[in-house]
Amino acid sequence: MSRQARAHPLPNLLGNQLVWLAAVIGAGEGLAWAGPAAAALFATWHLATVRPLWPDLRLVALALACGLALDALLVAGGWLRYATPAPALAASPLWILALWLAFALTLRHGLAFLVNRQCLALCLGAVGGPLAYLAAARGWNAVQLLPPGWLLLAIGWALAMWLLVRAATPAPPPGREATA
Repeated sequence: MSRQARAHPLPNLLGNQLVWLAAVIGAGEGLAWAGPAAAALFATWHLATVRPLWPDLRLVALALACGLALDALLVAGGWLRYATPAPALAASPLWILALWLAFALTLRHGLAFLVNRQCLALCLGAVGGPLAYLAAARGWNAVQLLPPGWLLLAIGWALAMWLLVRAATPAPPPGREATA
């Protein structure tokens, strides 16, 4: 029998927020390493406390793919600029990918209330994603988003949240099919 352990919601959400602050303040100050370092510490703690690991690792991979795709679209269109754009993977600075990684680790724990609530997740993504970028832009000059980047960001975050929460939703037990 496998051991099932979930991270406590409050420390999980607090860890994510600390990664966000380290990444955004670091990027605004030209310290690109702060976000990835904080994310590495958070991920190490998180992954040491949960079992099984596979669902969270799968969400991290999916979140990083969403982040890479959304950033590539916004940067290529000239609608998004980062104060600290390097080092980067494709169009995404490592500090922003650190945010996607940390966020993914909240989906089955601190944000578990969104599981089976994909419509709510979509709405929260449409509002919360742009608000996080607005705080990063106004508070620490970490990003600059130009029109229609805000609208595209809202759509992108809404879709990413829907997809991520759908992926975080456990499959029904055998013999009990989900109803549409």
